[in-house]
Amino acid sequence: MSGNAARLSAISTITSTPPVESGFDFASSPTSSVWGQNVFSLNEMEQRLPKAIFKSLKNTITSGEPLDIDTADAVAEAMKTWAISKGVTHYAHVFYPLTGLTAEKHDSFFDPDSNGGTIGTFAGKALIQGEPDGSSFPNGGIRQTFEARGYTIWDVTSAAYIIENPNGTTLCIPTAFVSWTGEALDKKTPVLRSMQALNKHAQRVLKFFGTNGPFVSSSAGAEQEYFLVDNHFFYARPDLLAAGRTLFGSPPPKGQEFDDHYFGAIPERVQAFMFEVERECFKLGIPAKTRHNEVAPGQFELAPVYEMANVATDHQQLVMTTLKKVAQKYGMTCLLHEKPFAGVNGSGKHVNFSMGSPKAGNLFDPGDTPAENAQFLVFCAAMISAVYKHAKLLRNVVASASNDHRLGANEAPPAILSVFLGTELNQVMESIVNGSPVTSRKTPLNIGVDVLPQIPKDSGDRNRTSPMAFTGNRFEFRAVGSNQSIAGPMVAMNTIMAEALDEAATALEASDTSTQEKLGAAVAAYVKTVWQDCSSVVFNGDGYAAEWQVEAAKRGLPNLVATPDALGVIKEQTYTDLFAKYGVLSERELDSRYEVYSEQYIASVNVESNLVVEMARTMIFPAAVRYQGELAASLVNLKALGIEADHDTLTKVTGLIKKLQDSVAELVALKASEHDAQNVAAHCFMIKETVLPKMLEVRGYVDALEELVADDLWPLPTYQEMLFIK
Repeated sequence: MSGNAARLSAISTITSTPPVESGFDFASSPTSSVWGQNVFSLNEMEQRLPKAIFKSLKNTITSGEPLDIDTADAVAEAMKTWAISKGVTHYAHVFYPLTGLTAEKHDSFFDPDSNGGTIGTFAGKALIQGEPDGSSFPNGGIRQTFEARGYTIWDVTSAAYIIENPNGTTLCIPTAFVSWTGEALDKKTPVLRSMQALNKHAQRVLKFFGTNGPFVSSSAGAEQEYFLVDNHFFYARPDLLAAGRTLFGSPPPKGQEFDDHYFGAIPERVQAFMFEVERECFKLGIPAKTRHNEVAPGQFELAPVYEMANVATDHQQLVMTTLKKVAQKYGMTCLLHEKPFAGVNGSGKHVNFSMGSPKAGNLFDPGDTPAENAQFLVFCAAMISAVYKHAKLLRNVVASASNDHRLGANEAPPAILSVFLGTELNQVMESIVNGSPVTSRKTPLNIGVDVLPQIPKDSGDRNRTSPMAFTGNRFEFRAVGSNQSIAGPMVAMNTIMAEALDEAATALEASDTSTQEKLGAAVAAYVKTVWQDCSSVVFNGDGYAAEWQVEAAKRGLPNLVATPDALGVIKEQTYTDLFAKYGVLSERELDSRYEVYSEQYIASVNVESNLVVEMARTMIFPAAVRYQGELAASLVNLKALGIEADHDTLTKVTGLIKKLQDSVAELVALKASEHDAQNVAAHCFMIKETVLPKMLEVRGYVDALEELVADDLWPLPTYQEMLFIK
């Protein structure tokens, strides 16, 4: 079976197969009833641990106090007892290597005893530390092949949880992953270090307002966008299977131009999938809150409630895993690539960033009168300063071969980092600089329909084109890609905010703040200095407009268009000094990340270019030649009958086949020359400047052929089929 026959068979199977039943009786076991049932939560620990042990553990989690081994032993015993009661036989130290994926090493609770049976053992030492191979994960030269020792270290602030499988269950323990020499080999360790630095300097600022004390944590809520494609189509597309995106594909007759998919009615099979995803998330204590259709056909979103940064990072990894796993049950594949389909919106992971503590509250919440909220103004000004000074770093932490296809397109912010504040907050900042009073209170929105209640009007509109937008009580970092871990962005934002708060605290400490009036004057002076120095990064207009590119250049804002432009940022002395000063990453650790992420960029594009060559030669070329032969034979038959025939299509197909062959040969030659690159940086730029443009050229010829070749000969499922058949 080939060509359209295979596609028609797939379509028939998809449309005639009833939706998969979840197997849950939602009436007797609603999703709300399973919340946290697979999590060794604080509530669970409080019930199972002695009071003194629980108090010590809670102080470690909420205040960052050191954990002693006696507490670890008691927690390990309680955790083991709880897990075994739920049928668990193995535990896994779960960590997040520099691949951005999740890794885990499984060990059994049970050891043989002297009587021929088994005994369940799990001491504090086993809870705290595991030992996977430190050389077998990307490490950027920190570990050589013969230097294999690495350690996982229990992250007490992120709850252990149970993952279910039809044949058993496993206790998963969130951990950090470091080398034998102590360097971070993972994405979690820098998150924890950066949170510690943020807390230290936030406390210095909060002392002036009497709200210091409890641990100040950054928080995150990552809105996960994704596509769903039926498996029958997915497995017929080698590019989706191996690269996660379509390397060829002509635009469908209908795309997203009607704006009829966004917030539309969710297809039945997709909604069934969403119900089960949410149920699995609830079991794991993941606060999944919102589900809806996204802008592009076949695209959807899941958004959680905000959590402490390192917990949110762990949960984001679990969300991605859960989406992929549950999709398979419903005969679909979840695509997390940032741009799986050209010409329609790609997928991001908008990270809503804030910080606070039980005493200080949300430090980005302006209240009803932001002009009178001195604490808020300091933290907001610090954020503006941080983005202005470190825009290049924020671009660096969202750089990847896949996100390059999305940044700057019509559904994503440009590669230029700017801050959106909104009208009211912008006026507040300018009034402080100008010394003029401003009143800022929320007013009701008059809708003009008597039966509808008045609603409070937000102080500013939203700006979907801004990479860092203030949205009421948080900043939304919209440039993060859907397939990325949020660890890198959290490390960057925590660290640059630690520096900005360090500077704010230093300025306040050098001022006379002995009275409320003098403290207000000191805050105003700090805000005024930040605004005068950094306000060029504030932009409330259309980030998609071509004029902004020109204006941003005039303002001196960096525009790192592609990943090779952005990767080298972390090797600059500015960032070596920044991360060292706040104890987040050493120069050696930064160098390792540069090497790993550069190699990932090279490897990703290499896989795609290999696929372009293979698919063009073995799928597209044969189909086009067959059609060329059929056309030629038809023209001969028409001529024999004395019928005037149109040779234009044959001429076009023949010309495209020749151009396709030539461009593929040129791509192969370019790939062969890659070994001439002097170093990894040169290799990245060679790919960006030569290989990727040639891949696009090949695609242009293939997509043109798709619009000409007879449908019964075309070998690939089309955009129309993949996007619209659910």
